[in-house]
Amino acid sequence: MLYAIHLVCSGTDFPHTVYFVAGTQAENPDWNSIGIFKVSNVSGKRRELVPTKATTSDSDMDADNSNSDSDEDSEDEEEGGSAAPILQLRKVAHSGCVNRIRAMTQNPHICASWSDAGYVQIWDFSTHLNALAESETEVPRGGSSVFNQAPIFNFKGHKDEGYAIDWSPRVTGRLVTGDCKSCIRLWEPTSGATWNVDATPFTGHTASVEDLQWSPTEDHVFASCSVDGHIAIWDARLGKSPAISFKAHNADVNVLSWNRLASVMLASGSDDGTFSIRDLRLLSTKSEEDKSLVAHFEYHKHPITSIEWSPHEASTLAVSSSDNQLTIWDLSLEKDEEEEAEFKAKTKEQVNAPADLPPQLLFVHQGQKDLKELHWDAQIPGMIVSTASDGFNILMPSNIQSTLPSEGA
Repeated sequence: MLYAIHLVCSGTDFPHTVYFVAGTQAENPDWNSIGIFKVSNVSGKRRELVPTKATTSDSDMDADNSNSDSDEDSEDEEEGGSAAPILQLRKVAHSGCVNRIRAMTQNPHICASWSDAGYVQIWDFSTHLNALAESETEVPRGGSSVFNQAPIFNFKGHKDEGYAIDWSPRVTGRLVTGDCKSCIRLWEPTSGATWNVDATPFTGHTASVEDLQWSPTEDHVFASCSVDGHIAIWDARLGKSPAISFKAHNADVNVLSWNRLASVMLASGSDDGTFSIRDLRLLSTKSEEDKSLVAHFEYHKHPITSIEWSPHEASTLAVSSSDNQLTIWDLSLEKDEEEEAEFKAKTKEQVNAPADLPPQLLFVHQGQKDLKELHWDAQIPGMIVSTASDGFNILMPSNIQSTLPSEGA
């Protein structure tokens, strides 16, 4: 079962090529691995419909459609091969389940993984990425061998396993990790492939730290969320206690996303299926009233498993839930009373007319079982990769979506 996933890099040429890493959670700890994936020939090309002529016989139409398909196939081949995406994979053995994996923003061949055995490891996957870049051979299902590779750094100083981990987008190599014992540790890179991990952890939460996010504009500021229902904002220059902490949800706060394009906006998802948007400019330690909450959605009815702002549209974010849905939202949209009245008038006689939906809801992707994580592609607008217990999907809601089963899932 693929659990954790993170995009490494992609190409902007069409058809697209996407690289990403993903980790497994197998029944036997020795069966786990990190997969380095390359998916090429991702086109999502929309075929033109053949015009229907009243005077054309059925047989002529069939012949025309056949010729049209042949022409389209020829165009597909000229533009980059067959219409089917090509999956390539290299596996690296990983001791224990991969709770979460993240690629460094500045050097995406460097990745950090959280193991359920209680340690964090840093990996250099440049050899595997180079090998994939030079190869065009598709890997047969179940046919990829597993490489035994030592991590370049291994930290066992956390007192328990964890899920929270994030690379700084501003300071190369800077990392924060959080564990299930409510401790957060800051990693500072040194010369060579080593890190100094702060011996004194950041403390302030009263339960497991579930997610961490660096500020997109401040070198020393990051946010955390916890099973205790709180979100905390930290400034590493001010000591080991949070600069501000506030109750964010009435249940566990599972995931966070800091908007890279509108840095005052922070999104969070909870175990009760709700997700919220906050304006950090309105946070205050002096007022008991929470004025920072600008939006709160109760569409999902099961735990939120992943949330992420689009890197291309400041008002757009994607959310995945244990209800087997991935939804995309545009917070700039508002309710249109006229449109709603017209819609209800058209559907009032339908027995199965849909219930009222939030106007901000743009898209619902279904078909995956037990959705775990999603990420937007930073270079290809609109592209999302999502992972679940039955594999991963690559989708582009603005175009035709490509759906790929995971090897070995």
